[in-house]
Amino acid sequence: MKIYFNGDYLNDFEVKISPFDHGFLYGLGVFETFRIYDGHPFLLFDHLNRLRNSLNELNIEWNMSNDEIRDILIQLVEMNNLNNAYIRLNVSAGDGEIGLYTGMYQKPNTIIFVKPMPPSKITEKEGVILHTPRNSPEGKERLKSHHYLNNIIGKKEIGGSPSLEGIFLTKEGYISEGIVSNIFFIKNGRMYTPHIDTGILNGITRQFVLHWSNINGIICEEGFYTEAELIDSDEIFITNSIQEMIPITIIDKHEYALHEDSLIYKLQKNYRNYTSRLFSRYEIERSE
Repeated sequence: MKIYFNGDYLNDFEVKISPFDHGFLYGLGVFETFRIYDGHPFLLFDHLNRLRNSLNELNIEWNMSNDEIRDILIQLVEMNNLNNAYIRLNVSAGDGEIGLYTGMYQKPNTIIFVKPMPPSKITEKEGVILHTPRNSPEGKERLKSHHYLNNIIGKKEIGGSPSLEGIFLTKEGYISEGIVSNIFFIKNGRMYTPHIDTGILNGITRQFVLHWSNINGIICEEGFYTEAELIDSDEIFITNSIQEMIPITIIDKHEYALHEDSLIYKLQKNYRNYTSRLFSRYEIERSE
């Protein structure tokens, strides 16, 4: 596959990163994963906004514009003969001396990975409450950074099956998020999701759901919820930018049946109507 690296389009095996890159040495790097639908980078501007905010937190100077990234993505999908694709946009701090550094990083490494995105056969998942607790963010809010050890330990707990998603609890016992997803549940027609103060990543699809709910008059509360409250819900679903929205139909022998009027179906339908045209969630229109 051809990928983008600091201004060049190279074969993936040609890309070389210095061992002195502080993204490698100290985890100073962030990334975004999102999808190309019918040639369109869905919610690209929302992803880039989060990326820039995270880079500012890490003192990494990065000046690529929305239009530059959009043009690069067009080139990548054309060069790789793709129409639907998985994208990972990765920015690491760049080279530095061995030792912790608190100044500005002015020469970051930018890599944009691309791979085909075949249709998924997974339409529902089983949720597993993890024994591994969710760690606290390194700063005031979790970044989508290179620090993924907690997620990997959680994944090792449930194994590699794509039909399972592990659900982290905080050390205080509150529901936080999935290994690679945010979580929502519905009770008596009202939607709930953990607050970002539980230490979760504020996912772009999570933000889409919250904004969509607000526009369509659906109450969605953010708060601190126990495992018991999750188990007692009527419907549960998880979100991320690659898998979209997937219902959780069982947790520890508790089953959650879906029906024709399930809110998740309406949400899925609306989401997919937007995937080939929106650059930001703020372009959402009220559903009929």
